[in-house]
Amino acid sequence: MFGTSNMFNSLLDRGYQVEVHSHAHAILSVDFPDAVKELEDVVGGLSIPIEEIIGSGGGETKGTQRLRKGLAAVGWTKMNFVVERRINGRPREAVSHEIDHVKEFGPGVVACEIEWNNKDPFFDRDLENFKRLHADGAISVGIIITRGTSMQNDMRNMINRYAEENGIDDHHDLERLGIGLTPKQRAAIDRRVAKGISFREAWVNKFVADKYGAATTHWAKLEDRVRRGVGNPCPLVLIGLPSSIVTFGEGITIADIEAEEEELEDAGILPEE
Repeated sequence: MFGTSNMFNSLLDRGYQVEVHSHAHAILSVDFPDAVKELEDVVGGLSIPIEEIIGSGGGETKGTQRLRKGLAAVGWTKMNFVVERRINGRPREAVSHEIDHVKEFGPGVVACEIEWNNKDPFFDRDLENFKRLHADGAISVGIIITRGTSMQNDMRNMINRYAEENGIDDHHDLERLGIGLTPKQRAAIDRRVAKGISFREAWVNKFVADKYGAATTHWAKLEDRVRRGVGNPCPLVLIGLPSSIVTFGEGITIADIEAEEEELEDAGILPEE
């Protein structure tokens, strides 16, 4: 059903998860070796400082924004596919499918979506889009990049390490680091502290549950859908980002990240959440 032999080895060596389904291995190795090389170069060069994971508030990190820019720089750009139905030459209906990263190679088109931290039903949308576009001959292979198993499983430990290294023991420490809380989050943490849980543990658990919970887009949710046949028979490549790409001690502050994101939003480069 899936395999990775002699393909994406540089990603596998760095701890990425890669699964290749529905003859995508044969298609890519013969017709799209350049696509594989570009993905290995761009995705394999990704790193995400822990501050970006925290400063993103659970949304798209600047690391994933860099990933998007890296793909765009080598020609993987957004495309809106419009499929029309005609009767006697007259258009009767049209369905559009917008894909974030698409590139045309000689033998055909490869499409890619990045789901860093959306609600997990976005996987259904992506896979169904790939299925329809493949059936209509618009794409040859669909690729989805998401948080891998190690990234998801290690998230709490990584956030706790950040909390330990930065001495987070109360609300003032969060404020010092530029980490904001909603009144609801603050109250939830205080309730846990009142029950005898340390402030640090209460904050870490609340942050991870709110921002990177089980119902968000990550490897297990994607793999479950693919194994149930969602998106079949479109040839698929699944890529999971590992926890090993998260870095510590780079001296970046949450305030710096948020300030830069505000500048990008004001300039219209990033959409406002």
